[in-house]
Amino acid sequence: MAEEPVAGSQRFTGSLRTRAARGTVVNTAFSVGLGGLTLVRGFVLAAFLTPSDYGIWGVLAVSLGALLFFKAAGIGDRFVAQDAEDQTAAFQRALTAELVLTAACVVLMAVAVPLLILVYDLPALLWPSVVIAGTLLVSVFQAPQWVFYRRMDFVAQRLLAAVDPVVGFVVSVALAVAGAGYWAFVAGMAAGTCAASLVAVWRSPFPIRLRFEAGMLGEYRAFSGPLLVAGAAGSAMAFGAALAAKLQLGVAAVGAIALAYNVVSFTDSVDQLVTGTLYPAICAVRDRTDILYESLVKSNRLTLMWGVPFGVGVSLFGADLVHLVIGDRWRSAILLLQVCGITAAINHVGFNWTAYFRALNRTRPIAVVTVAAAIVLLGAGIPLMIGLGLRGFAIAVAAQALAALILRAVYLARLFSGFSFLRHAARAFVPTVPAALVILAARWLDPGQRSLVRALAELAVYALITVAATWRSERGLLREALGSLLGRPLAAGGA
Repeated sequence: MAEEPVAGSQRFTGSLRTRAARGTVVNTAFSVGLGGLTLVRGFVLAAFLTPSDYGIWGVLAVSLGALLFFKAAGIGDRFVAQDAEDQTAAFQRALTAELVLTAACVVLMAVAVPLLILVYDLPALLWPSVVIAGTLLVSVFQAPQWVFYRRMDFVAQRLLAAVDPVVGFVVSVALAVAGAGYWAFVAGMAAGTCAASLVAVWRSPFPIRLRFEAGMLGEYRAFSGPLLVAGAAGSAMAFGAALAAKLQLGVAAVGAIALAYNVVSFTDSVDQLVTGTLYPAICAVRDRTDILYESLVKSNRLTLMWGVPFGVGVSLFGADLVHLVIGDRWRSAILLLQVCGITAAINHVGFNWTAYFRALNRTRPIAVVTVAAAIVLLGAGIPLMIGLGLRGFAIAVAAQALAALILRAVYLARLFSGFSFLRHAARAFVPTVPAALVILAARWLDPGQRSLVRALAELAVYALITVAATWRSERGLLREALGSLLGRPLAAGGA
């Protein structure tokens, strides 16, 4: 049986501390790079696709994605947290459970797609849906990544994870340039998933076998039940917003929403990968509240150093991106881009809170926050969209982010009695304030015509001021992070 050096350890050793810290630093850089590739792909394709083609992909991604709430059961997370004697058997049970839930999603798709075509009045959804369903089944065989995840072998895990976005980027951009329309998205996704699954199977430490056992799914019930509720709420939120936009404003409006949500998707994907870095270590020390608190605060401070400037930067330069890069046909997405930028920055505060509740097997708060967010977005978003169009939807997105932030603060304060959420959030935004004020002042003093050269010059100034202010306020933590990256001993001090 393969050695399992990390998971199951009940002591937060220096080796584990260093490995987790080094993994956070390395994976943040890695994740920003790969997530940036996906973000760039979304905007590059926007330059070659019409808003309607982009909207069809948005309908596909949101509507079919809304049917995948079974995939939110957290089978991989549960595998990472378990301490079974036979890890081969544990992996094969988890793989089988993942396949069963994925097959259930595919069956649900088969039933729902004809209804979606009827509701949206888009026959073009049929064949892309078939390709996506097949791709979904193939994606199950990326499960060997869980093993490296559990062992905290982040180099191997990230190399496997890199296959999908890199292959997907190349195929999508090539097809978009060739004039394939929305098929550029579909084929790119299929190619990336198939390549990543093939490589994962090739590198799997355990044999790829299905292992059905009586009551196999029962062990996931308490852990996965609330996660399934959260997944269903998230799916309802995405589907409801896309459907309302299509029926009220047209398919091009769905394209605008999909384009703007590239920003949120990018930050979410990076956050998920960074959270993944810490999750095995969190599982290993879940009985040490002091260490959990330290890891929460430090990991959040490190991630907020790039997340807040990025989100605020998107808001500041979103109009330039549209007018000077991807084209004025996307001008309806400008306000939504700006709001999604601020939302992405806000969402970074306490971004990995779910990892701590999953590690402690307390997943109910995750369901509560997601359901509340869905109620706010749909309850406010649909009426506001009817009355104000995409501007109303942007207001609802901001309200949803605020509601989720408040609830996240409440739950974290209950888990960590010394955690000051407001101080934590204020500290994250302070380095970005002077940079943003300089840019706004420059525009107020010289409101002349915008050009690409001027926008790039402002972006450079914004970046330099942000870096300087961040170094001034967080140089101690940055030195510690650099020490962990270079393999130096870490101080065991508090946050």
